[in-house]
Amino acid sequence: MFTKAQKQLILKLFSLFVVVRGFNLAMIVVAQYITAIFIMSPSQSLSEVLLDRPLFVLIVATVLSIASGYIINNFYDAEKDSINRPQQVTLEKLVSQNTKLMVYFILNLLVVIIASYVSFRAVLFFSVYIFAIWFYSHKIKKRPIIGNLVSAVLTITPFFAIFLYYKNFSSLIFVFGFYLFLILSMRELVKDLSNLKGDLVLNYKTIPVIYGEIYAKFMILFLVLANISVTSFLLLSYDLGHMDYFFCFSILLLSLVLLLLFKAHKHQQYSHIHSLLKLLVLLGVFSIMLLNPCLLYTSDAADE
Repeated sequence: MFTKAQKQLILKLFSLFVVVRGFNLAMIVVAQYITAIFIMSPSQSLSEVLLDRPLFVLIVATVLSIASGYIINNFYDAEKDSINRPQQVTLEKLVSQNTKLMVYFILNLLVVIIASYVSFRAVLFFSVYIFAIWFYSHKIKKRPIIGNLVSAVLTITPFFAIFLYYKNFSSLIFVFGFYLFLILSMRELVKDLSNLKGDLVLNYKTIPVIYGEIYAKFMILFLVLANISVTSFLLLSYDLGHMDYFFCFSILLLSLVLLLLFKAHKHQQYSHIHSLLKLLVLLGVFSIMLLNPCLLYTSDAADE
């Protein structure tokens, strides 16, 4: 049905899809639209949000900038990934490093062009973000603690483009952001534990490499306890509607994560824990639909 050349092209496109984490990008689009619909613009109808061109442009620019980030990260981590996940790397190698770099520069150029449709501030925002991702991948990633923190911050940063667009700075949003930051910081540490073998071989200065696995596990324990404290603050300080069910569930899931964490010592076990944390983030995004958006405004009005 397909010629050999066509099959090769399909495989290369699929390989590029894997490199840019296509599924993750799709989830980011969904997450941003859910945030816009249920938090940022509760007074607007669904069609008004979906047909909002500047918002669509911002989301496209976000997705393309994150995709370029995945590419440059993959470029710098090629040697380490060949040790930690050889099967996936075999697929990713169908696209050459030169091609990846070319796509990286094209995507970044498209981001700047697309963002210019919204405003100069949007161009500046995404230009700084693109540079920050490159600087992290090239310089900061191998540094312990600061590398983990910067990675978590860069993951959250694109959502601030939407906050700036809607000019919505509710205190509850920032508390949610801190909750998510703690989850992402845990995920980064678990990823370091999962990648320990490759990091040791290539002398990456990660927390597990320098201080050991036990130290990294206790850091995750500290982050879990901090997250539970933030969750308790949210439940006690805000009327979250039905979203409080998610936060109660998150405490149970994080308890399971800790149980599995202190029993884990293999790459696959850490990968499963990493997947649980990704699931928690995903569930958190969809649980936004259970939140009464009016609470974002009434709570701040009460403070005033």
